[in-house]
Amino acid sequence: METFNKEYLELLSEKYPNEAAVCSELIHLNAVLSLPKGTEHFISDLHGEYAAVSHILNNCSGVILEKVERLFSEELGEAGCHALCSLIYYPQEELKLLRERGELDAAKLKDILSRLRTLAELLSGKYTRGYVRERMPAGWEFVLDELLHVQRDEEANQLRYHDAILTAIVDTGSAGSVIAALALLIKRLAVDRLHVVGDIFDRGPDPAGLIEHLMRHPNLDIQWGNHDILWLGAGAGSPACIATVLRISTDYHNEATLERSYGISLRRFAEFCVKVYGDAEPATVHQAISVLGAKLEGQVIRRHPGYGMDGRLLLDKVDWENYTVRLPSGVYPLKTRLFPTVDPADPYRLSPEEQELMDEYVELFTGSRTLRRHLDFVYRYGSTYLCCNGNLLYHGCIPMTEDGRFASVRHGGKYYAGKALLDYADQVVKAAWARGNKSALDMMWYLWCGKDSPFSGREFHTFERAFVEDQSTWAEPKNPYFLHWENEEMVSMILGEFGLDAVSGRIINGHTPVKAAKGESPIKAGGKLFIIDGGFCKAYQKTTGIAGYTLIYNSHGLRLKSHRPFQGVGRVLSENVDMESNSLPVETFPKRRYIADTDRGRELQRRQEALKALLSAYRNGTIPEKR
Repeated sequence: METFNKEYLELLSEKYPNEAAVCSELIHLNAVLSLPKGTEHFISDLHGEYAAVSHILNNCSGVILEKVERLFSEELGEAGCHALCSLIYYPQEELKLLRERGELDAAKLKDILSRLRTLAELLSGKYTRGYVRERMPAGWEFVLDELLHVQRDEEANQLRYHDAILTAIVDTGSAGSVIAALALLIKRLAVDRLHVVGDIFDRGPDPAGLIEHLMRHPNLDIQWGNHDILWLGAGAGSPACIATVLRISTDYHNEATLERSYGISLRRFAEFCVKVYGDAEPATVHQAISVLGAKLEGQVIRRHPGYGMDGRLLLDKVDWENYTVRLPSGVYPLKTRLFPTVDPADPYRLSPEEQELMDEYVELFTGSRTLRRHLDFVYRYGSTYLCCNGNLLYHGCIPMTEDGRFASVRHGGKYYAGKALLDYADQVVKAAWARGNKSALDMMWYLWCGKDSPFSGREFHTFERAFVEDQSTWAEPKNPYFLHWENEEMVSMILGEFGLDAVSGRIINGHTPVKAAKGESPIKAGGKLFIIDGGFCKAYQKTTGIAGYTLIYNSHGLRLKSHRPFQGVGRVLSENVDMESNSLPVETFPKRRYIADTDRGRELQRRQEALKALLSAYRNGTIPEKR
């Protein structure tokens, strides 16, 4: 048993001033520890796919349908259950359609309210009453609390009371608002904690809408992905990161989104292209921004030889008379001769027009209030990795050597490996976002694409993809980590490095799309490592064959849900067509897990020990009670 000094106990006595207060809290904690652990959901690689991901968050990865069918399948049938779920997912929109169809009279409203109350009551059973009240939408706590805690009695007084509440809700015209509040409470109770294992940004059309949705989630954490790092670097003012964000936005035709969401227009860049390159056609814009990016990246690499990326300095390997480039594998012709801003004598220097352009975009990125608010959220709720309830969460990789050791990576005159390397990366991100000094901003670019970066794990061949026709040069070598992740011994070594149990612990990883269509399994190393990048991003769905994964960890075990492409909110509302998901049981625990078995449980048990010590101090007179 841990011992607590008198000074600590005296401070604790300020909150629990007497024996009654201590005993009350001990009783409360003992009860909480006996409750089942909350349900955790893990998703990754959202990539701006607001419509699909927001629906996954609304339907709680299919869990709500499962609960509705459990309660109402005999009464409502399959179609009725789907209709009720559509109402829970999108209450305002669905109520509007029902009203327009003349199907929303007082009896129907009371019926909906009663069923939602029953579902909320079922989901609230694994939580304390205080926790449920905290999850209730503001303004409706009294009504919802009363509805959820109706008790049968000999004369049915409580049932009459309950019916009177429902009648009053309808009579006052507040049924729509209460239904929406109940629907939100149901979603908040179905998932206790959401883990976003990286890559909110890029490729998809609406990362801003996605972040707004995530910001409303009551219990969430983020493990930064390389694309999140890229945007954090851009928002902090890194020119190299900004150029890359602009290139990806144009490549995926998200220019309008960038302007509409964050006030960052590419019109100025188009004007630059017309003036310097002759036109602003998509191929020309891609060429111009790729040249600018190659220069800025080259400047970062030359400032930091310790990054070990000199092999990526390729502009100075170009033969400007023959327009070929010398790569380690040979000499290759370039796709184009359109390089009007490159000075062969100093190829990494920006032209005056390029410098002026980048200065403007640095101001636009750092000055966007909405972007700053969104990135502040990603920063505050994010980290390089997370250890939670025996699981290790990170997006990219733990850099390793071919022989299975942790790679030793040198930064700032010191060597880092394993956990220390990820801790160092975490410090760099925080320094860059807080201070934005040039060295930290350069490091953000390295973390985005460096082959020994834990966020990246591969050697980017951006130059070859932009300028070299021969696609054999485009292959991007991966860190040996991705060869070792099927090895149980290696995975156990990683878990041990982070202080987790090598037998019961698991790694939850994103970053690498699982080729499910070709039979690849997201479960590696005998069930000790999960890759949960299933392709929320539409650009990857031909590769994955599915449209995303959710790993679900509840008190009974783990299961993996694979989702089919989302067909749009319109079909949910008009036809009650939900997103299809297949559930794969991964592990069923021989004994149900309770809060006492979780990280929070261990914190509460420590608090119990401290309170027991305070109780003893009150009883033996060491510390006087306050009346």
